Amino acid sequence: MKEKEDRGSLDLTLLVEQHAKEKWELTQQLSKAAEELTIFRGTKKLVGDMSVDLVETKKQLKEVEEELATLKKSQMGHNNPPEKMTIFDEEREKFKDWKEMYEKEHKLRQEAEGETTIVKGIGMSSPEMKKAQARIKELDNSLAIALEINEEHQRYNGKLQMRLTDVEDDNKKLAHQVEDIKMNQVRKAGL
Repeated sequence: MKEKEDRGSLDLTLLVEQHAKEKWELTQQLSKAAEELTIFRGTKKLVGDMSVDLVETKKQLKEVEEELATLKKSQMGHNNPPEKMTIFDEEREKFKDWKEMYEKEHKLRQEAEGETTIVKGIGMSSPEMKKAQARIKELDNSLAIALEINEEHQRYNGKLQMRLTDVEDDNKKLAHQVEDIKMNQVRKAGL
């Protein structure tokens, strides 16, 4: 098993991994902020649509109340007012329900607008996000430089490996030649 060589803080592989990890974390933060912004924009749109519907309903209710007032004025001279609930009384009850719904919706809309304001304050144009985006760009540049240096080192190491192989081959040939010379000298001396 080949052990990993520790070259300390100057190890390019370590620097590349650290930069990649930091870039990934910043990208995750950016993605989460963008997702929250999208949710808040959707909420704001929904509240706005509900507000339009509520205003229209309020107009209709006002018209019904005016008709009811006109009808009551025309019935004032009658001796026998109706004992059971009329359609106008039902509409008045509905109006109370609509009024409660309007007040709830109004409160929700104000809360959503407040949250949207907060998101805009800390959103994509916030100093924190600008700083994070600048840091990501800086890390991208550092990573590109480190990868280029790493590639150059790999090419250089490949050339050195080839030269080492040639030197080892030459060394083996020389060792054989030296052995052959020694053997020839031993033969000459012994014969």
